[in-house]
Amino acid sequence: MLRFAAALFLTGIALGWPLGDLAAHWSLSALVLQRCLLVLAVAPLLLAGLSNQLIGWLTRPAPVDAVLIRVLRPPVAVVTVTVVLVVSVLPALVSAQSNSAAARGVLALLVLAAGIVLWLPVMGRIPGIPRPRPMIRAVYLVAQSVVPVFLSFLYILATRPLYASYSRSVDVVGLRPLNDQQVAGFVSKLSFVLVLLAVAGVVLAQAPDTDDDLGPEDPLSWADVERHFERVDRRGQAMPEPEPIGSPDPGHRATGTSGEGEAGTDRDPVGE
Repeated sequence: MLRFAAALFLTGIALGWPLGDLAAHWSLSALVLQRCLLVLAVAPLLLAGLSNQLIGWLTRPAPVDAVLIRVLRPPVAVVTVTVVLVVSVLPALVSAQSNSAAARGVLALLVLAAGIVLWLPVMGRIPGIPRPRPMIRAVYLVAQSVVPVFLSFLYILATRPLYASYSRSVDVVGLRPLNDQQVAGFVSKLSFVLVLLAVAGVVLAQAPDTDDDLGPEDPLSWADVERHFERVDRRGQAMPEPEPIGSPDPGHRATGTSGEGEAGTDRDPVGE
C-alpha cells in the first residue's frame, strides 16, 4: 500500500504543477525529466504496490495474456520500450501535447505503459510468466539503459534546436532552446544509466553463488499453475474435436448404401 501511495505521489509530481506545465509548454529538459519519473520511478512502484490478486485479474483475459507472453520476452521488451519512448518525443507529438491536454494524457499513459513493460521482466509479477535468470535480467537492464535513450546523443550533439514548441524556454527556465535540449540529453542518459545499472548490480549481487543455482526460475505458485491450466483450456477449445478412430466416412456409408440398393434391385428379377 505504501508503494502504491508513493507511485501516486510521484505521478502527481510528474504531471502536476510546476513540472507538468514546464514539460507541456516551456522546457524539453522538464519533459524528459517527467518521462524519466514515469518510467523509472512510477512504473516499478506501481507494480510493487498492486496486489497479486489484482494483477492476476487484470492479466487474465486471453488477449492480454497472449500479448504479455510475447512482449515480456527481453528482446521484444527492449524493442517495445524503445519504439514507444522514441515515438513519444517526435516533434509532431511534442507539439500536439503542448496544445492539447488530451494528447498529454494519452502520451503519459503510453510512457507509463512502456515503463511497466520495462520492469515486468525484472519484477516478474505476471502469473505464468517466469522471470529470466539473474544474468539475463542484468544484461537486459544494461540494454534498456542504452537502447531506448539513444536520442540523448542527438540532443547533446545537435547544432540547432529540434522542437519549435520550446523556442521560448529562455523566458522561463533561463536556458536557450539549444542549451535546454542538451540538458535534456544528459538528464535522459544519466537517469537511465544510473538507475538501471544500479538495479542490474543488485540483481547480480543477490544471485546464488553456485553454478547449479545461478539464476533458477522462481518457484511456481498456485496462480502460476492456475494460469497454465487456463491456457491449456483455451488451446483445447480452439482446436477442433477429432473424429473417433475407425468411424466410417459419411460419404462412404452413403455410397455403400446406394450400392447395396442397386445390387438388391438387380437381384430381384433373378430371384423372380
